Amino acid sequence: MIADVIKPGLDVLFCGINPGLVSEATGHHFARPGNRFWPALHLSGFTPRQFAPSEQEKLLELGLGITNVVARPSAKADELTIDEMREGGALLAEKVRRYSPKVLAVLGVTVYRAAFERKKAQVGPQEDTVGGVRVWVLPNPSGLNAHYQLPALAEEFGRLKSSV
Repeated sequence: MIADVIKPGLDVLFCGINPGLVSEATGHHFARPGNRFWPALHLSGFTPRQFAPSEQEKLLELGLGITNVVARPSAKADELTIDEMREGGALLAEKVRRYSPKVLAVLGVTVYRAAFERKKAQVGPQEDTVGGVRVWVLPNPSGLNAHYQLPALAEEFGRLKSSV
C-alpha cells in the first residue's frame, strides 16, 4: 500500500483512481513514466517546476496532497470492481471529512461516477460535495487516457488552479 501525501487544511487534495504497479514498487504516486500528472501540475501553475514523483512530499508545502479512491495497486484501473470503487468512495469521504481540504480533485470521471454513483458527472466542478468538501473532477492523467493530451490536461488543471 502506498502512503497518502496529506495533512489537514490543504488547498487541493488530488485523488487518483488507485496506485499503479510502478507506484507500488517505488512508493511514489503517479510514478509510471508516461503519466502526465507531474507535468500537468507544473504547466497549470500548481508547482514552480516539474517535480519528480520522488519529491511528492514537497507538495504539502504548497498546500497540495495526494490520495487514491482505491488503495489496491493494479496494472490498469479497469481491473478494479465497482464494489471496490464504492467502498473506496466511502472511505475517501471519511478521509476528506477528517482532513478538510478546500477542494477534492478526483482524477478520472469514470471512477468518480462509479465511486459516488454520479452517472452524469462531467469533467469540471461538481454540484455535489464529498465529505462536505467541494469536488472538481479532472481527466485521468494516465498515459493510457488518449482523450486528453498534455496541453488539454494542463488546461483542465489550470481551470481548477484559478478557482482555488
